[in-house]
Amino acid sequence: MHYHEAAAFLFDLRRFSVKPGTERVAALLDRLGNPEEDVSFVQVAGSNGKGSTARMTESVLREAGLSVGLYTSPHLSALAERVRVDGLAMTEDAIADFVEEVKPWLVERAAAGEPLTFFEVVTAMAIRDFARREVDVAVLEVGLGGEYDATSVVDPVATAVTNVSLEHTAVLGDTIAEIARTKARIADAGAPLVTACEGKALSVVREVAADAGAAVATVSGAGEDSEAADEDPAISVAYEGRVSPTDAEVTLSGEAAGTYRIPLVGDHQATNAGIAVALARRTATALGDGSDADLTDAALRDGLARATWPGRFEVVDTEPLTVLDGAHNPAACRTLAGTLAEYDYDDLHLVYGAMHDKDHASAANALPDAASAITCRPDLDRAEDPEVLAAALRTAGVGNVTPGGDVAAALDAAVERAAPGDCVLLVGSLFAVAEARAARMRTVTPRRMGGGTSPAANAAQALDAGGVPAGDDSGVGRREAIDHRVLSLRLRGDRAERIAAALREAGGDAAIGGLGAGGGRVPGGERVPVTLAGTVAEYRDLLDRLREREGDGFAGVADDIADRLGIGDGDEPAAAGPTAADYPWTDGTAVMGVLNVTPDSFHDGGRHAGLDDAVAGVERMAEAGVDIVDVGGESTRPGAEPVPVDEEIDRVVPTLEAIESVPAVADGDVLVSVDTRKPAVAAAALDAGADIINDVTGLADPEMREVVADAGCPVVVMHSLDAPVDPTNDPEYDDAVDDVIAALRERLALAETAGIDRENVIVDPGIGFGKSAAEAFELIDRVGEFDALDCPVLIGHSHKSMYGAVGRAPDDREHATVAATALAADRGADIVRVHDVAENRAAVDVAAAVNGSRSESGASAGSDPDE
Repeated sequence: MHYHEAAAFLFDLRRFSVKPGTERVAALLDRLGNPEEDVSFVQVAGSNGKGSTARMTESVLREAGLSVGLYTSPHLSALAERVRVDGLAMTEDAIADFVEEVKPWLVERAAAGEPLTFFEVVTAMAIRDFARREVDVAVLEVGLGGEYDATSVVDPVATAVTNVSLEHTAVLGDTIAEIARTKARIADAGAPLVTACEGKALSVVREVAADAGAAVATVSGAGEDSEAADEDPAISVAYEGRVSPTDAEVTLSGEAAGTYRIPLVGDHQATNAGIAVALARRTATALGDGSDADLTDAALRDGLARATWPGRFEVVDTEPLTVLDGAHNPAACRTLAGTLAEYDYDDLHLVYGAMHDKDHASAANALPDAASAITCRPDLDRAEDPEVLAAALRTAGVGNVTPGGDVAAALDAAVERAAPGDCVLLVGSLFAVAEARAARMRTVTPRRMGGGTSPAANAAQALDAGGVPAGDDSGVGRREAIDHRVLSLRLRGDRAERIAAALREAGGDAAIGGLGAGGGRVPGGERVPVTLAGTVAEYRDLLDRLREREGDGFAGVADDIADRLGIGDGDEPAAAGPTAADYPWTDGTAVMGVLNVTPDSFHDGGRHAGLDDAVAGVERMAEAGVDIVDVGGESTRPGAEPVPVDEEIDRVVPTLEAIESVPAVADGDVLVSVDTRKPAVAAAALDAGADIINDVTGLADPEMREVVADAGCPVVVMHSLDAPVDPTNDPEYDDAVDDVIAALRERLALAETAGIDRENVIVDPGIGFGKSAAEAFELIDRVGEFDALDCPVLIGHSHKSMYGAVGRAPDDREHATVAATALAADRGADIVRVHDVAENRAAVDVAAAVNGSRSESGASAGSDPDE
């Protein structure tokens, strides 16, 4: 079964209405062998904030050293996002395998009049996947209510009820007490329950928990009514306010004391952070000594700081301030207004897209006064007509309202009309947020044609990467035109069909994969992959056709394709992407030499620990033609112990000061990079003269983003799941290259919002960090596809375990490294990071000579073109 068939089957289950009870999902799990018995679970319920709380809890537990599953809803762009293991979404292959196994049974149940709903089946799918992946614990966001929710089929080790407000009264009850009772019934004997409820809701939660035999720990939330709060909370929360465009600080007191940074702004998010900390602490205790959980203050700090949650007051730009938020009811909009009040801006410009069953006028009334608004329509049957939304906004007092259509086009129009000091707010539905994010994150990926053994193999590789099922009769990649270009991108289903048809009309080829492969409307709001192939002339024709369709979102797609191909209007080339002409990687492949000043690095530990040895090492590298020296003060090899900040600074800073005596460094002919994941070390290194920061965590720490932004220096953003490397982590990818590109695209968005110029960013696929040997070799083979990110690409492959797959022992990997260097340089790598500079310099120069891309003046020092 192909993914698009599986996903279509799952989405079709939405036609079955919800019935109270867990009997049906329990029956499905029994059919699957009761996988819920093999996993420890945490449940998070509540009227608001349960998704954010679940995400922060998961992040803290991961930083404590656990393998953690996370189940949330709804998804923003793809079904697989609902089920994550250690941060990675469930693969499409795993979804297809699950549906293939359970579909016959589900069909029989439906025929017997006992169908399972979409949420029930996807919940069972998540539980099964968590068991299959052998996670230590899984955090489940409860859907509707609690007592009868599908997630309540599990026996949790800890639970939380964030808060209670009037919602879904037709199902949950007409009063706060009734709703609190329903939600609190996730309480389980012996499983501690954490809550920030107050007043009558807190009394009911305590009563239900006592009946279940569950101990209750309360969190006194930021901005809470003191008369309704618990008198003896486990944790008290004080909101310290916003500290950056995207982050805030929260101070906790009680059983967890300290000031922490969270990537979510608003006092309600501070309360959610307090709940998450209390819940994570109880989860670690419940798991017992066998869990290997180490819930240190560092785990709390890093876990909270890195728990980004897209679409929930997500700041995507600062000039103008541009915010995406899924608030869709008056209460959520009032909370949003309070958060927005923390920002200084002049005029507010709304972009509003919502579902037809919402109270649009009341929601708009809860928002701050807007100078203008543009309405739009997400690509869903339930989406409200923009004309109706415009009328509702006028009723709410917004004077300047323009009915629009496409979400991305409406957002672009609002940004265009706003001044740099204004604010643009897209609000009304997570579906609208998803479309806006998809447009802003759209990545046009060049597919390399020529690495296979035949034209047919090349075509198959491109189609497979584009999600096209085997057996598709598309001609993509099969033509032999010398100027043939193959690209892939993800679009709404209707747009994928239209752009494919337009390119075919122009004489090119196109194929649609994923859910779009079956034709017709794509359910679930998913973006579908479309693979395009054509000559430059055919693409020019396509761009003309797309740009004629003003206002429907195709102009942005056309611009993205033109940028990727370097095609401008007429005969003019498109503007080049960001460049930094003075850097060595802008003229061929640069060589970065590794200088580890550590006793325990996997290849050269202890070799350069002394300052004299470090200076001698840099002198050897400079003589061999190195372009960059990368100084590392902490090993990230498997099993390496973290190095305290002060100790890492004591290793790195004296080394930087010592190697300044090397003429090539002093003259700036050789740049100096520092390999660190700690902001304080990065700041000290830059003060000591470092030119580049190399962060193996990919700027996961918001303070690191600020250090780099303030310095205005180049930075290497690496894709990694763990640092140091966890050898027990065996992640699953649908397509390692595409998945890594997508993850790095998200990190680049965070970097840009923090003020880091794209021209200063170098991306690193992270070979050896959560990739198999086969995936590592594929990343090298397809390194040219990282051009999709408009950043230089660094390949760090030196002496790594991947070479064990070709029979090379740890002490016999020099020649394999050199061979991979030549291939990486040939494929388009901008920097190679290596231990043996002379040998790899030669490989880079030979690859450049073969490609004819290096002139004699660009050859390395000491080379003789006549020899």
